[in-house]
Amino acid sequence: MMASETSNAIRTRRVDGVLTERHPVSGAVPILFDSPHSGRTIPHDFVTAVSLAELRTGEDAFVDELVSGCLDHGIGLVQAEFPRTYIDANRAVDDIDEELLAGPWPDGANPTDKSARGMGLIRKHILRDVPLYSEALSIEEVAARIAVFYQPYHDAVRESLDRLHARHGAVWHVDWHSMKPYGNPMNVDDGQARPDFVVSDSEGETADADLVEAVASWLGARGYDVSVNDPYKGAEMIRRYGAPSEGRHSIQVEINRRLYLDPDRMRKTEGFIRLKEDLDAFSAWLSGHVLPV
Repeated sequence: MMASETSNAIRTRRVDGVLTERHPVSGAVPILFDSPHSGRTIPHDFVTAVSLAELRTGEDAFVDELVSGCLDHGIGLVQAEFPRTYIDANRAVDDIDEELLAGPWPDGANPTDKSARGMGLIRKHILRDVPLYSEALSIEEVAARIAVFYQPYHDAVRESLDRLHARHGAVWHVDWHSMKPYGNPMNVDDGQARPDFVVSDSEGETADADLVEAVASWLGARGYDVSVNDPYKGAEMIRRYGAPSEGRHSIQVEINRRLYLDPDRMRKTEGFIRLKEDLDAFSAWLSGHVLPV
């Protein structure tokens, strides 16, 4: 069910179980945040071979809440309600491992290294050698996930960015995620400790270099350890929407879960409050950084 409402400050649209988007009514700046992996509403047809506790390890837990202070600074927010383990909005729509399916994908699959490591559009493993499904998925099931969940999420992000770009002549997009403290066997950095933040722009393809440097410098000045494009370079959410030559700047920001999360119980730690305060301050800084356009 879709619902829309407007308060004095925020315009909200929610598609039940799919997404929520909120936009400041006045004082809006040409910035959009999105959180495609923090969804925790389990679709009724999501039948897996793993426990709910194992399933939740795939969430970017509470990232939507961590960055929600953006609304107080004129920045809109689109967040997924469905889990990334059901379908991953941060993958290309054809990044499909056909071994998961009961038959060949009709439009032709184009699996990348993400699918090879079990983390394509439809996730194969929750952890290395821990399969998510005990039976093959039908073509119809996957097509429905794309139509009902994946495509509406991308439509919401694209329409929001287009609206801001048309109004201001340029737009800035931050795609937010969280990462485990260490790489695991499903990652390119298996066994390696990760920094507090990773800022990514697909090696300079999706945003102006000055923006990436400014974001990394701001976080560093706040006392955080920051890397750029290592080990994450950014995926579909910024590749699809970043076009710096057209005034469209998209970056991905990964937050280390050790800053705010108890990974065993998937609960907030005391660090959550400090981190949220810093990210609220980041929103205020970014709004001032991009204006005037």
